[in-house]
Amino acid sequence: METITSEQPTVPAEPAKAEAGEPVVPRRSPLRAAIKTGRPKEWIKNVFVFAGLLFSGKFNQSHDVLAAFLTFVSFCLISSAGYFINDLIDVELDRQHPKKRFRPLAARELSEGTAKAIAPALAIVAIALAFATVNWQVGLMVVGYGIAQVAYSLGLKQVVIIDVMTLAGLFILRVAAGASAVDAHASEWLILCTGMLAAFLGFTKRRQEAVSELHEGTSTRPVLEHYSLPFLDQMVSLVTTGTVLSYAIYTVNSPLIGSQMMLTIPPVVYGIFRYLYLIYDRSDDRSMAAIVAEDRGIQAAGASYAVVAFLLLYVFN
Repeated sequence: METITSEQPTVPAEPAKAEAGEPVVPRRSPLRAAIKTGRPKEWIKNVFVFAGLLFSGKFNQSHDVLAAFLTFVSFCLISSAGYFINDLIDVELDRQHPKKRFRPLAARELSEGTAKAIAPALAIVAIALAFATVNWQVGLMVVGYGIAQVAYSLGLKQVVIIDVMTLAGLFILRVAAGASAVDAHASEWLILCTGMLAAFLGFTKRRQEAVSELHEGTSTRPVLEHYSLPFLDQMVSLVTTGTVLSYAIYTVNSPLIGSQMMLTIPPVVYGIFRYLYLIYDRSDDRSMAAIVAEDRGIQAAGASYAVVAFLLLYVFN
C-alpha cells in the first residue's frame, strides 16, 4: 500500500496534457510575457547577417563590424515584431495546442492590446535603425523582411511547400542584408548554400511538427494536413543532399582563398548529420534555436567551423 501511495503525486499530471483548451494560470509578469513573446532565443537565426562580413575578409575592420552588428539588431527587432503578429493571429489555435497554449498571449499573460502596440513599435525602431545607421539598401531589406513575415503569418504558412520556401527566402534576405551592410558581394554560391540550408531547417521543422501532432492527436497547424511523413522524409533527404553538395562546391573555389575553404566541410557535415540524428533517432522536438543553444554536438560543430574559417580567412591567408 505504501508503494501505491508514494506514486499518487504523479497521477494529476495526466489530465493537464489532455485538456489543452483549459485556461492557463498566468505565471509571468507583463514585462516578462512581452519579452517571451518577442522570442529572443530565436535571434540566433539572425547571425546569418554576419556571413557577408566573415566571407568578405572584413572582420578586422571596425566600421564594417559595427554596420553588421547594427544590421543584426535591426533584424532581431523586426523578427520579434513578426512573432508578436504571428501570436496575435494564431492566439485561438495556440490555446488548443498542448504546448503553445503556454505562450503569453494564449495564456492571457499579455493582453492583445499591448501586443498590438508593441509590434509596430518594434518594427518602426528596426526600420529606422537600419536606414539611419547602416544604409538605405539594408533599410529596404528590413522592410521587405517585415512584409514577408506578415504575409507568412497571414496565409503563406498554410500553403504547402510555399511555406518552407518563404522561410528560406527570409534567411537569404538576412545574408543579402549583411553583405550590403559591409559593401560586399554575396556570391551566388553563398546565396544558394543559404537557401538550401534554410530549406533543410524548414522541412525538418515541418517533420517535427507533424510527428508531434500525430502523437498528441491535435490539429492546430492546417498546412500539416498536406504533409505526409513519407513526403517530408523525401524532402529532408533531398535538401540535405543539396545543402552538403552546394557547400562543398562553394568551398572548392571560394572567392578569397580558393580550395583551402574545403577544410571547413567536416564541421558542416557533422553539424547537419548531428541535427538529423537528434530529430530522427532521438525524436527531439525542440526548435532549431533551442537545439543550437543547448546541444553540445551542434555547438562544437559551430565553434569548430567559426575557428577554422577565421584562421583560413584572416590568419593563414
